[in-house]
Amino acid sequence: MEGLSFSIGVLGNIISVLVFLSPISTFWRIVKHRSTEDFESLPYICTLLSSSMWTYYGLTKPGGLLVATVNGFGIIVEAIYVAIFLIFAPQKMRAKTTILVAILDVGFLAAAVVVTQVASHGDVRIAAIGFVCAGLNIVMYGSPLAAMTRVVTTKSVEYMPFFLSFFLFLNGGIWALYALLVQDYFLGVPNGIGFLLGTAQLLLYAIYRNGNPPQNMSDDGLEEGWQRQQLISSPDQIEEK
Repeated sequence: MEGLSFSIGVLGNIISVLVFLSPISTFWRIVKHRSTEDFESLPYICTLLSSSMWTYYGLTKPGGLLVATVNGFGIIVEAIYVAIFLIFAPQKMRAKTTILVAILDVGFLAAAVVVTQVASHGDVRIAAIGFVCAGLNIVMYGSPLAAMTRVVTTKSVEYMPFFLSFFLFLNGGIWALYALLVQDYFLGVPNGIGFLLGTAQLLLYAIYRNGNPPQNMSDDGLEEGWQRQQLISSPDQIEEK
């Protein structure tokens, strides 16, 4: 059983890496144009926080190495994304991003680490960290709901990129299976929810794949609309991951 769970965990790591790397084309565009345009930094700031918390969880819990390693990779990737925003964003967006990073990725993370280290021990500490991580992951997996609603409204899947939906579906499923094998409910519940939501997204693709996008929405506008809704991560991102 340990060999099977390890193999599933390694596969989950590979899929999570693909999820973390999925926005590369967006950031290549930002660097190429030297502008963040209308893209939002919040999804990547939140994913950085999620990856940081899951890394902390993986390092704290015995046997959590696979969770820690892939989310450690996620920290590096998401930090690069956020740094690109800080370099190329206009002044107002740069100030907003800086404040959010200070509050979430520095302040909240530091407070969570200090509180769990000082106020809890052993299994209680692990449970407290896991509870926070699970909540962050549920938010991550629930973020595409607005995009799914738009797909139904417009009868077009242009608002919901297939490969992102597909990899989030795989990510949720594989980590839910891993969590079941190692009996980790904090990892299993949010990723089980992610698997169900990913399944719903793929069903929407099957139903509306031949739909036509609204005439007044350009391809760039569609991509930007999704980016405002998207919260990638981590497994849990493991979003990530």
